[in-house]
Amino acid sequence: MVTFKEIKSNEQIKTYIRKADEALAALGYTEHSFAHVGMVAEKARYILATLDYPKHQIELAQIAGYMHDIGNVVNRVNHAQSGAVMAFRLLDNIGADPEDIATIISAIGNHDEDTAFPVNEVAAALILADKTDVRYTRVRNRDLSNFDIHDRVNYSVKEAKTTINEEKTMISLELTIDTEVCPVMEYFEIFLTRMLLCKKAAGKLNLIFRLVINGQKIL
Repeated sequence: MVTFKEIKSNEQIKTYIRKADEALAALGYTEHSFAHVGMVAEKARYILATLDYPKHQIELAQIAGYMHDIGNVVNRVNHAQSGAVMAFRLLDNIGADPEDIATIISAIGNHDEDTAFPVNEVAAALILADKTDVRYTRVRNRDLSNFDIHDRVNYSVKEAKTTINEEKTMISLELTIDTEVCPVMEYFEIFLTRMLLCKKAAGKLNLIFRLVINGQKIL
C-alpha cells in the first residue's frame, strides 16, 4: 500500500501542487498551495477518523485531499477530471494498488462543485474538507479597495471551525465573519452551492450538515 507519508514527500507531486497554485495566482484565484491541500488532507482524516472508518480508508482520504487540486496546472476548467487522470498516472507509476487508485481518482474527479458528487465515502470526506476551507489567509490580494466578492467573502472570515458532534450525527461549519467586510448575503451568493454540496456529502456519511454564521444557524 502507498502511504500518505510517501505521497506527501513525493517531489513530482509537490511540483504539480506548486505549479498549479502559480497558475491560479496568475488567474487571480485564492491560495490553493500546500496550506490548502495540507488542511484538506488533515480535515478529511479528521472526518473519517472521528466516524471510526478503517485506517486504510482514512489514508486514502488523506491522499485524495493532498492531490485533489493538481489538475489546476492544466486548466481551472475541468481541473477535477484533469487531476484525476494525473493522479492515476502518478499513483500507478509508484505501484499503488488498483483498488486504491480507483477510490482516490473517483474522489478527486468528483470534488469540484460544477460536477461534484459524493460517489464514495472518501469523496464525501474530500468534498466536506475542501469546501469548508474558508479563511482570510487564502486571499492573495491585500488591497481592500480592489477586492472582488470572492476576496471579500474569504477575507471576512476571522474564525472557521469544522466539527463533528459527540453523537457522530452532525458535522458543523461554524464561521465568525466581519460583516463590515462582507455581508452574510454575499457569503451566500458565493458559497450556497458549496454548502448544499456539503449537505449532500454529509448525507453519504450519515451526517446532518449544519452551517452557523456569527452564532446563528443558517443551514
